[in-house]
Amino acid sequence: MEKSIFEQMGGKYEQQGDYLLPCLTVSTEEEQPIGIWGQRHGRYLKEHHRILYYSLLTDGKLNSYLTDIDRQAEELFSRLVKQIAEQEGVTEKLKAQDQMAWIGKINNIRNQAMEIVHNDLIFN
Repeated sequence: MEKSIFEQMGGKYEQQGDYLLPCLTVSTEEEQPIGIWGQRHGRYLKEHHRILYYSLLTDGKLNSYLTDIDRQAEELFSRLVKQIAEQEGVTEKLKAQDQMAWIGKINNIRNQAMEIVHNDLIFN
């Protein structure tokens, strides 16, 4: 009997009852914790880009992809908060003088940075 394409590529079959079933295994990838940015991007992919999501999932690359996105987003967020705070003059001196004003300004800066990260990395 002629070998199937699956057998020609090194695949094997296993007899189960009257059927020959291919022996398939999914490659295991090391599970890494995914932060909030990666989880948001994963949800976005699952809802809006299903082909990419399931392709990454079946290739065993979804976890590493989402952890990489999470790392990039966290670095971008931190850098943006620092840059915007410097531009607007939000310093430790202001924090010592007027804590409530400092908190308000920092919250606004964090929200701006969060919007930029969402638009550039998470929902793109």
